[in-house]
Parts: sequence; structure tokens; C-alpha cells
Amino acid sequence: MHASAHPEAEPPHSGESRFRTSEAYRRTRHEAAWLGFVLSCLAMLPVLVAWTPQMTDYPSHLAGYKIMLDHGHDPFLTRYFLFKWEWTGNLGAELLMVPLTPLLGLEEAGRFIVAAIPFLTGMAIMAVEWSLRKRVGVGAILAFAMIWSPSFLMGFLNYSLSVAFALFAFAGWVRLEGWRWRWAAMVPVGFVVWICHVSGWGVMGVLVFGYEWSRRRSWLDWRPFLKPWPLVFPLLPMLLGMGANSKVSYGRWGVLEYKWSILYKAMRSYDQVFDITSLCLVLAVLVAALALRRFDGRVGWAALILLILTLVVPRQIFGGDYADYRLSTAALLVACLAIDWPVPRWGLALAGLLFTSRIAVTSVVWYQDAQVARQMIGALDHVPEGARVATAVGIPRTQWLFGPFEHFGSMAVVRRSSMENSNFALPDVHMLSMRETRYRFNDPTQRILYSPRQRIDLRKFKPARHADYLWYIGDKRPVGIPDGAHVVYSTPNSFLARLPNVVDLANPADGS
Repeated sequence: MHASAHPEAEPPHSGESRFRTSEAYRRTRHEAAWLGFVLSCLAMLPVLVAWTPQMTDYPSHLAGYKIMLDHGHDPFLTRYFLFKWEWTGNLGAELLMVPLTPLLGLEEAGRFIVAAIPFLTGMAIMAVEWSLRKRVGVGAILAFAMIWSPSFLMGFLNYSLSVAFALFAFAGWVRLEGWRWRWAAMVPVGFVVWICHVSGWGVMGVLVFGYEWSRRRSWLDWRPFLKPWPLVFPLLPMLLGMGANSKVSYGRWGVLEYKWSILYKAMRSYDQVFDITSLCLVLAVLVAALALRRFDGRVGWAALILLILTLVVPRQIFGGDYADYRLSTAALLVACLAIDWPVPRWGLALAGLLFTSRIAVTSVVWYQDAQVARQMIGALDHVPEGARVATAVGIPRTQWLFGPFEHFGSMAVVRRSSMENSNFALPDVHMLSMRETRYRFNDPTQRILYSPRQRIDLRKFKPARHADYLWYIGDKRPVGIPDGAHVVYSTPNSFLARLPNVVDLANPADGS
């Protein structure tokens, strides 16, 4: 990898040439700003066409925000759930929801945050590109295709927000080079990125270290290891145990197979052929850039480090899942930013075609899934306030696309203050937990994994023993439901059944 030098325009030899150079620079900067803004706005399109974000985990995150904001005020939420604020490296969206919810309402505030993340990420990509090269190249445009990453589609909002801020922070690090007070500006920036999510803070650190490593004088130069020191202060609360869950796991089996899968699924979305073809196209451009020595080591080293971390980091760390999978797409995005390859405008247009085609596919899928969700949520019209709802979601064991309805049952918490079993509510992992501990009533008790020939039988579905209603969601219809259950609402891929063990909501402990 080479650390590209990007000198400014050659010194002009006349006032006329100086004027032309200045005009060309202003025009290029103006066009780059507009291009970045337009592409970043386009990145929000899936959110704009869907009445609610169609992310796998999003409904449970929204339910968590509801409990966070209304706990102690809503009698049912206070009765069913416990909530304890903790300063951790995983609070990005939670902190934003506090001021936004009174202004927009809970659901619209959540939707606003989801829309803001791809916009901010797009603008951050352009900020990095401009800070490094003062122009827009094909690599930055390709990097836009990684904004809607598997992590974002799964609903990892805090992590995705932290990556956007990490890119902005890196752009600032480059732009402020040589300023004696850069360290003072970067210390609070490091805390902001860490509070959003600890993994994004790690990505920021890798970016800064890779940049400084590319500028080393020799392989024995130790200064690149000390340069990022203004960013390390979030280690202090982690060492003090603030939100530092110690659970670490590589998974139960098939580690090598799993690691390979997160590499070729780095651009996974909704169509396997399209996604793998997209990945192959990006890799082809990366290989060509390396072969032609059009690869900028100032970010190229960071891409290599992120790839290595993808392979060595455990799947579960600090209580979060897919810690390594998040990094595979981040490595690909940073690698694209390392492409230093000036191309004509038609080349930029071709690179943008990959991004726009993927956004188009995601927008169509989100619009269609949102229409299905609008039908399904009609079930809540039959659920009284504070009722206990057991959600069962049929999930194929093997599928490429991200199922948007695996946590849709959490909408019962959002709209009916229900006790529901698909929420992220584990003590010492989440700030939210269940008040009732005699039985398990949280994620992943709602998941029913099935093979193509396997039947789904809900007659022995355990969460239904402790609920007033059973809400089934899935394309495969069950062969049986609990004895005495009565279906009160149904759609082509869901139904709501009233269970016989309904209890007085004034005393929810009875019958449980």
C-alpha cells in the first residue's frame, strides 16, 4: 500500500491561471458537496417509503424506548418491566429518543433516527473523501453501497450511528493535522463515538491508527501507537466496569464455517444472487486498484486491520451478538475509501449505479413489507391495554433475506403497554429486564425455527401458558393452537388468538 500524496494544483504562472485554478477548485468542491448531499438523501429512501422501518430488531428497540421513557408513569409497563439507566458504550439512539419523542412522538422519533443514520453515514463518507483528497473518486461512491449493511438491516442502530460519527471523527483528525489543539477537540469526540457504541469507537481507533501507521518512518517507528492517545479515554469507564458485560463467545460450533459466511455475506440484504454479485463487483474494483497501485495506504491499512479483526474477534462480546459480522462490512467500506482512482464522470455514474440499484431493491422490499405490517398490526385493535401477549414467529432455518417480523410482536408493548416475549430484556446485558423471573418471557422465546417439511404445533408453546393472547406471525400455518384458544383476527400470514387463561389485569400474577 502506498501513502498517496495529493499535492494541490501546480503553482500558477500568471494571474489568469491562478483565477482559473481557483474557479476550478470552487466548482469541483461545489459539485462534490451537492453529489454527497444528493446521494445521502437517496440513502434515506427505504425509510421514506415505509410507514415503519422494516428491520429485524427494530420493533424491540422501539419497545425498549417506550419502556425507558414511560417506566414509572405507565402502570402496566412499571408492573411488567424493570429499567435501570447505565452509562455504557451503547446509548446512541436511546439518548436521541429523549428529546425527540416529545417533539415527534415515539414512533416518528424512531423513524427519524433510522432515516438520519444512512444520511449521516453518506455525508461522513464524503467528508473522509474530501479530507483526504479534496475531490470525489470512484471509491467513495462505491462505499455508499455499504451504508445499508447487514448490521443496519438487522437493526443495530447504535452501532450504525457510531460508525457514521467515527467516519466524521476520522475526517476531522485528518483535517486538523498540524493544529496544536487537535487533541483537545478529539478527546470529547472519542467519548461521543463510544457512547453511541463501543464497536464504532473501535472502528474510529483503527482508522486513526491506520492513518498514522501509513506515515511511519520505518517498521520500528513506535509513534503511530501513541498518536491516537486522545481517543483512549473511554477505556476508563470500561475498566471501572460501567456497562462492561464480560460475556465472550465464538459460538457453539462451526466457527470456521461461520467466519467464512460473514465474509461472503458482507453485503447481504434480500437477494442472494444480487448481493453476491454486488460483492464480486466491489472486490473486482478493489483488486484492480491494488494492481494499478491506486490504493491509498492512509485508509488501506485500517481496512486490512478491520478484516483481520473480523476473523479473530468473537461473535459475542460485551453482551452483543455479531460483533465480528459488523466489522466485515465496515472493512469493505473502508477499503472502498482507500481506492484513490480519479475517473471521469461516467465512471462515477457507473459506480453510483450499484448504490442506486441496491437502494431501489431495499425500497421496494421495505414498501411491500410495510404493507404486510400494516395489516398485521390491526391485531392490536383486539388487544386491551396492558394485556399479556405471547408472540410466536415461524422462521425458516435457512433463508438469505432478513426477516422483518421476528420482533414485530414488540409492537404490542409500543401500542398497548403489553407484557410481551420478544423484547431484549436480559439482566446484566440490557438496561431493560422482566420483573417476572419465574418463567422466561423475552427474546428469543418467540422464535420457532422450522425446516421445509417440519410442522409447527403451538399447542405446547410455553409462553402461551402465561399470556392472555397468542399472536402468531409466519408464512407457514401451524397445525394446532392451544386448547380453548379462539382466533379473533387473522391476515394471510398471521393471526391473533384469545387464550382461555385470561386473568384480571388488576392482578396479573393470578393464573401465571
